[in-house]
Order: sequence, then C-alpha cells, then structure tokens
Amino acid sequence: MLKIFKITAILEGISYLTLFSNMLFIKPTNFELYHTLLYPIGMSHGVLFIGYVILAVLLKSAQKWDLKTFGIILVASLIPFGTFYVEKKYLQHV
Repeated sequence: MLKIFKITAILEGISYLTLFSNMLFIKPTNFELYHTLLYPIGMSHGVLFIGYVILAVLLKSAQKWDLKTFGIILVASLIPFGTFYVEKKYLQHV
C-alpha cells in the first residue's frame, strides 16, 4: 500500500501544479481553453487529493508515523511541491 501512496503523492503533486499552471498561464491568454480544461483537471486533482489523505490516514499506524510526521505529510498536500518533498523524505524505502 505504501507504493500506491507514493504514486498517489507524485500524481497529486503533478495535478496540483497542472491546476496552478492552468490558472496562471492559460486563463489570461485563452479563456475558452481555460474553462474547457478546468473541470477535468480540477476533478482529477480532487480525486487524487482525497485519495492522498485517505491513504495517509490508513498508513499512519502501519508506518508508525508520529503526530508531527503525519501532520507534515497532510500539510504537504496543500503546498505546491509538498508531495514531492514527502515522497523524497518519508517514502524513499519503497
């Protein structure tokens, strides 16, 4: 299950950055393309985010994460590039 969490963390980070780039670069230049891309990118990011949080909760006891580590892992999902940090620091032994 840890390998699935690692893949979910990477995909969630990519979807988060894709959502940001859609807002920052595509919206000012092509408003129609922005609205076309917003729903699928936003939906995939939402599903990956929920999956990331659920998997983190399920893995908390299995990996024996303390409250601080668990908090860092959850907060990292809210910060751009945060899930990549978690993958590098906490999930390397997969």
